[in-house]
Amino acid sequence: MFEYMTVQEAAKEWDLSERRIQKLCADNRIDGVIHLSRVWLIPKTAKKPVDGRKKENKSCLL
Repeated sequence: MFEYMTVQEAAKEWDLSERRIQKLCADNRIDGVIHLSRVWLIPKTAKKPVDGRKKENKSCLL
């Protein structure tokens, strides 16, 4: 059975704001998320997405 974490737990673990985690989920940037009503469930095995807003991270994606 898969184990999931909430947006709040992911925010603490990845050192991001809760709103940023919600946006990443909505943009399908995190693999395996489930959206139930107003709750996002994020797999505990999910990796923190690369921040594409910063220039130094964009070169890593190419």
